[in-house]
Amino acid sequence: MKNIFLTLIILFSIASCQKKEVIPQNVNELQEQKNTLKIQIDSLSEQLKIIDTALSKLDTSKKLQVVTVLPAKHGIFKHYIEIQGTVKADKNIEIRPEIGGTVRTIYVKEGQQVFKGQILVQLDDATIRNSITQLNTQLALATTTFERQERLWKQKIGSEMQFLQAKAQKENFQNNLASLRTQARKMKIIAPFSGVVDEIFPKNGELTSPQMPVVRLLNLTKVYVEAEVTEAYLQAIKIGTEANVFFPSIDKEINSKISQIGNYINPNNRSFKTRINLLNKDKLIKVNLLANLKILDFKANGIIIPSTLVQQDQNGDDYVFAIEAVNGDRTVVKKLIDTGKEYNNEVFITDGLTENDTLINTGARLVKAGDVVEITTK
Repeated sequence: MKNIFLTLIILFSIASCQKKEVIPQNVNELQEQKNTLKIQIDSLSEQLKIIDTALSKLDTSKKLQVVTVLPAKHGIFKHYIEIQGTVKADKNIEIRPEIGGTVRTIYVKEGQQVFKGQILVQLDDATIRNSITQLNTQLALATTTFERQERLWKQKIGSEMQFLQAKAQKENFQNNLASLRTQARKMKIIAPFSGVVDEIFPKNGELTSPQMPVVRLLNLTKVYVEAEVTEAYLQAIKIGTEANVFFPSIDKEINSKISQIGNYINPNNRSFKTRINLLNKDKLIKVNLLANLKILDFKANGIIIPSTLVQQDQNGDDYVFAIEAVNGDRTVVKKLIDTGKEYNNEVFITDGLTENDTLINTGARLVKAGDVVEITTK
């Protein structure tokens, strides 16, 4: 410290002496004096730097910028695309009658569990049943007539034409009867699969037609989520790609995989359909429920850091600040990096960092390269 103060006294003495010197009027002398002063200034600047460095080492009261640090993490980075989809079910139909008629009996109620083949609604088939009764009587007579003609024909009695006419009449009645019975079956609305009756549209006594739905039948044991994905992800998304499905309305999350990918690009929005099959044992997932999808489109192993640490310089280059030991001090070092995809406030680093690097976290925006800092864990 004595040497430092002595040097300062000498510098002040030189400066004081020069203030008292008489400025010459000759150009050459002035130029010579200017050159001398420049040399002295350069010399003083060098000495001032030396003094500043010595003072910084001896001044224990000097406050350093306090920062927190974290290590560059090495791990698996995943990037997801986030889209919306809707729930659908293969077994979700509106049953319509094949033949129009008046509703005679409704055997089920809305919300009722039914089984495949169970009769749901009976339409009025009185006319058809009467016709069947009449045809049965005619068929019985035609059958008896045919059998007699057949016995006579085998005995070579009567003409072949009589035998053929009796046979044709019997078969005609049989065909008509089969047709009426088919129509009678169509007057019964039958469940094509097991499920739940979601809605019954007509009431007893109302007239229905093939254009009008009678019953909506659902089976929600197996459902699927359908969504449209832009064609830019055609190469990234395959059958079996990891997917996460979240239903915000029921606060339910399911990890699944892509089950099917459409082969048709919609020309209106340049997208293709994806399907995710789901088991729905508790029946909480309903048809047309909205779902938020996260579909994996990038996965890699490497350095991952918080995206808030990445800064950009005036040249447009990305960089982070790290800590390195220089002459025993914790010194700030600027590291240029190449960044990849960013997701969930994390960024994948393709080049510029290793897992041995210590990065400045809190305080990264308040320091510059070359600063000596103090590290805190708070």
